[in-house]
Amino acid sequence: MFLKLGNRNVEIDNSGNEINEPGNDTGVSPISGIKCENYKRRPIAVMLAEDPITRPLSGIGAADMVIEMPVITGSITRMMAIYQCEMPEEIGSVRSARHDYIPLAMGLDTIYAHWGGSHFALDKLDKGIIDNIDAMKNPYSAFWQKSGIPMPHNGFTSLKRLLNAAEKLGYRLENKFVGYPHLKKSESKIQTNGKLVIGYSGHFKVYYDYDKEDNIYRRWRDNQREIDKNNGNQVEASVVVVMRAESRMIELPDYNDVDVEGEGEAKIYQNGEEIKGFWEKTGTYSNSKLTFLNGDGKEIEFTPGKIWLEIVEPYQEVKWEIL
Repeated sequence: MFLKLGNRNVEIDNSGNEINEPGNDTGVSPISGIKCENYKRRPIAVMLAEDPITRPLSGIGAADMVIEMPVITGSITRMMAIYQCEMPEEIGSVRSARHDYIPLAMGLDTIYAHWGGSHFALDKLDKGIIDNIDAMKNPYSAFWQKSGIPMPHNGFTSLKRLLNAAEKLGYRLENKFVGYPHLKKSESKIQTNGKLVIGYSGHFKVYYDYDKEDNIYRRWRDNQREIDKNNGNQVEASVVVVMRAESRMIELPDYNDVDVEGEGEAKIYQNGEEIKGFWEKTGTYSNSKLTFLNGDGKEIEFTPGKIWLEIVEPYQEVKWEIL
């Protein structure tokens, strides 16, 4: 059956979950809106560390989308990098699964790659809630450990290895994510540069320098450039989405729970402008799309390019300033 959600008519299965149909045959990634050879390939999501010792991360700049949020309330953050277009030869340091990343991975129709996980996450993954590849089982040598790096930070993978394992595990490799709408034209809306500050705690504080000439947001963490070790380049985004969500500690000292299903405030930063809106995701552990809507309830069109999603507490500082 079909149900009206915001400005969208979506098809719902018998369990109340949104059915994501494949995007049209345009040759562009349904995530980034960029033309690429692998636009029909099912995305793979990889959990990545943010511990200072793991910097620079390998393959972080190649992701079509990265989702960052606290794994301890008010403290440590972690990333989930989603790969579709590019084929990085090394990705890591790979870290453990967290249960509140799972519905986000499901909503993007990804295969979820991780190095073990919290018992909250493994309870879900072991029941087959999402196709996943666990380094603790390491099917078909999908992961490896590098010498000279202390555990648990020495775990790495590559997209080639993950795709090989996924195929041999019998996972579907064709993308079914319905995708995000994208603008046809991308250009700066302001005459000067800007700075976006994301007030995560301590070493995890992030900011983006907006360059109006290149119409790009360059990422910094702990006052250092976010560098991709694979090529030495600073990580860049065309779109930065800030999503506010409540969290709470559910098991001290290590595990929290973030409300990534439901709805809440969101701001989208692209083309040098700030767009105020809200986010919504229906169901519980469903494959429903995480959607971003403007004040009129219309889905926001992203400028084509890489997307960073920053999930922050309601009280955490988010500051956008024109320089």
